[in-house]
Amino acid sequence: MTERDPAPARARTHAPAPRSEPLRTVAGATPEQLVLGLDTFGDVTRTDNGEPASHARVIRDVVEQAVLADGLGVDAITLGEHHRDDFALSSPEIALAAIAGRTERILLGTGVTVLSSDDPVRVYERFATLDAVSSGRAEAILGRGSFTESFPLFGYRLEDYDTLFSEKLDLFAKLRDEGPVTWSGRHRASLVEQEVFPKTERPGGVRAWIGVGGSPQSVLRTVQFGIPMMLAIIGGQPARFAPFAQLYRQAQDELGREPMPLGVHSPGHVASTDAEAREQLWPHFEANRNRIGAERGWPRTTRAEFEREADSGSLYVGSPETVAQRIASTVRTLDADRFDLKYANGTMPHELLCASIELYATEVMPRVRELLAE
Repeated sequence: MTERDPAPARARTHAPAPRSEPLRTVAGATPEQLVLGLDTFGDVTRTDNGEPASHARVIRDVVEQAVLADGLGVDAITLGEHHRDDFALSSPEIALAAIAGRTERILLGTGVTVLSSDDPVRVYERFATLDAVSSGRAEAILGRGSFTESFPLFGYRLEDYDTLFSEKLDLFAKLRDEGPVTWSGRHRASLVEQEVFPKTERPGGVRAWIGVGGSPQSVLRTVQFGIPMMLAIIGGQPARFAPFAQLYRQAQDELGREPMPLGVHSPGHVASTDAEAREQLWPHFEANRNRIGAERGWPRTTRAEFEREADSGSLYVGSPETVAQRIASTVRTLDADRFDLKYANGTMPHELLCASIELYATEVMPRVRELLAE
């Protein structure tokens, strides 16, 4: 089987001039400074004959999707780490390095790096290396992970789920100073005046975020460590998370922190019309949700549940105008500085993902900024 060109021919006419410097995320972003990104877990797609694509093919397709997004002016791409058969990306930093060599301006991140079951020093070294090869475009979004396969795989106990993350985050935060590190904890060997290499070319070290699912303790932890918060909103009305955004900013004031940006991550899909987008997404959404739900004891999803999420929840599916209106509303409600759309949803074919990326870049993004500027 030959490899196909994933990018529609018309997409290349929209390529922007590359920036001399990569985008920076800042708190209190104007519509022009708002970072609008994309996110994928490398969901295993279906081929033309209905069979699951190989993991290798999915990874190659993810690289092509990121190259397409960069050429169309998308601000950021994040790749999630998983260790299970329905997602192909277990080493996202390697895929990001491949993307770095073929792109010029797009921010390159993980969403998330499962820090709890990794070694903070090795994580830092990988991201410092990625930052070098991408000329300063790397960013680590750190999290505990919503799946737990990595814990037995790498020899960690689920009973230590919370303490592992807190302890390893503490070490990662110290590594960002990029000086000699002295540190001790329960789950890793101690360090005494230890240097870690390579060093980055930026003050503050590797750019980082902390992925938060929505607990007050997690919100406060981001402020305590001085690492910005990326809210993962995957269900329900975004306004439910406004108290967390308020707590985030209040804690910064109380601790005397400089204002930190707030990011939001949610799933969605863009097509020419609302009806087309929903029909394209529904079978893949249903299969993905029911597979995960069966593992966790959830009831099977329904079309009515899907429609509710699409109408007023955190499923950004529809025409470019509909998706832009929904994103702009969420950004206003939470006063967010960044929004990442998880464009890969279960087994949706590669060609539909590319079409969604193109509409997001060429129609949704400029419309969001227009709406926010009004």
